[in-house]
Amino acid sequence: MRWLCIAGLLFISSPAISDTETSSNSIYNFGIVPQFDSKQIHDIWRPILKELEQRTGQKFRIRGAANIPAFEKEFNSGEFDFAYMNPYHAVNAYQSQGYTPLVRDVGRALYGILVVRKDSPINEPTQLAGKTVAFPAPKALGATLLIRAELLDDYNTRVKPIFVNTHDSVYLNVVLGQTVAGGAVQKTLSRQPAAIQNQIRILHKTRKVMPHPIAAHPRVTKAIQQKVRDALLAMGEEENGRKLLAKIPMKKIGTASLKDYEELKKMGLERFHD
Repeated sequence: MRWLCIAGLLFISSPAISDTETSSNSIYNFGIVPQFDSKQIHDIWRPILKELEQRTGQKFRIRGAANIPAFEKEFNSGEFDFAYMNPYHAVNAYQSQGYTPLVRDVGRALYGILVVRKDSPINEPTQLAGKTVAFPAPKALGATLLIRAELLDDYNTRVKPIFVNTHDSVYLNVVLGQTVAGGAVQKTLSRQPAAIQNQIRILHKTRKVMPHPIAAHPRVTKAIQQKVRDALLAMGEEENGRKLLAKIPMKKIGTASLKDYEELKKMGLERFHD
């Protein structure tokens, strides 16, 4: 009984562990939307996260997802502490889990591209009516949703979508003639090998929206979120940091907020949730 009392006193008198002390022992899962293959994603993001670790004193681990639908399932269930996601994902992630955008590229905008083979006889989006078009995933914003919305709303054109998991697969399907066209975004086209780029022609570009943010789950303390935001912004002020961020690509980093993505709620994009 005496030992129990002493143990109780020790427990009562022990100082509370602060958020800072707890977080210093944490490893934060960092999800990356899988626009590229896993090796490419690790080559781009591991040096960025290593730099973040040095600047914040925290540990970060890339949490991979096999494809975009798997990535969506993981952020909707709150698997990521931080995540780089498309703007429409950001809206959905806030609604499902409370993820908050921290930073984004303020030097460019996001838009979708509809591509065909360079030698394709198709010269107008209306010529795609009823034809099979490759898209990376149902909720990919620029590569799928904006394109499908504009085909229907601006050209009264319905296509037969197939979803092939990645942007790389979209280009391969088009080049190999498996589909007559495909949806993607400019930044992924620019990263394709010359042998692919030389066989691709852009048929249509969509309207522009705010680009991908890096967002944080609300379970991450405000102090850690601010540390990460500040470190990323500081990287954007230095030559080496800018070079690392440009590979995402994020040409000019700045702060992000939910207001940046308000317009997406008005587009009725849920029509295309296949």
